Amino acid sequence: PAPPAGSAPGPARPGTKRLPRAIVVGVKKGGTRAVLEFIRVHPEVRALGTEPHFFDRNYHRGLEWYRSLMPRTLDSQITVEKTPSYFVTKEAPRRIHSMSRDTKLIVVVRDPVTRAISDYTQTLSKKPDIPTFEGLSFRNRSLGLVDTSWNAIRIGMYAVHLQSWLQYFPLSQIHFVSGERLITDPAGEMGKVQDFLGIKRVITDKHFYFNKTKGFPCLKKSESSGLPRCLGKSKGRTHVQIDPEVIEQLRDFYRPYNIKFYETVGQDFRWE
Repeated sequence: PAPPAGSAPGPARPGTKRLPRAIVVGVKKGGTRAVLEFIRVHPEVRALGTEPHFFDRNYHRGLEWYRSLMPRTLDSQITVEKTPSYFVTKEAPRRIHSMSRDTKLIVVVRDPVTRAISDYTQTLSKKPDIPTFEGLSFRNRSLGLVDTSWNAIRIGMYAVHLQSWLQYFPLSQIHFVSGERLITDPAGEMGKVQDFLGIKRVITDKHFYFNKTKGFPCLKKSESSGLPRCLGKSKGRTHVQIDPEVIEQLRDFYRPYNIKFYETVGQDFRWE
């Protein structure tokens, strides 16, 4: 609606709300928040801080609603959003492709056994009365039957989920970040992300320091202030102790999926 006659226009905010050109589509507990926080330091990137869940839960609201959530960008900037559940949502690849077949996709992956334990640890902090990790992981442990209907297990079957994406997007449009290397060499992993997005390598070693307490790299200064920026309290929490035999059984279960994943993406993540 037009402003009332004679009213002074407010200060014009620079930039335009645009649909994202890159989306961090997964995976949960892989390191997606770190990737988002690190990449938004780049002057050519504007990122939505919250997870909009548009392509899984809010698709019925329409693209204009989705666009309205986005930060304003200049012509020289890229809009990025992250919602890790997209990777395991059947309809997400088709829906993102119908928005733009040129969308760049970022997937942060991590050893599926460690990821499952991290996922369980997070759930346990919110619901302390849930069954044990072991009880949820197996349909029959003595027979080694893993319960693939449990989300924490299913998410780590990366090779299975990736097939849905490859029906709509070529591998060249999907970049895989190693969750492990993101901790040991954040600048190196973020260098590759910047290359993939086609932007200059601005985020380098000088942006990071290692926080020994959390066991995570932190930014020396964040986008909005000159202060150091570490991820929130929920990141880097101590994992629940799991019976080593359970871990071994899960490693055996994931091995064929991991090998298939390495072969498909042409990269060995060394999850052994």
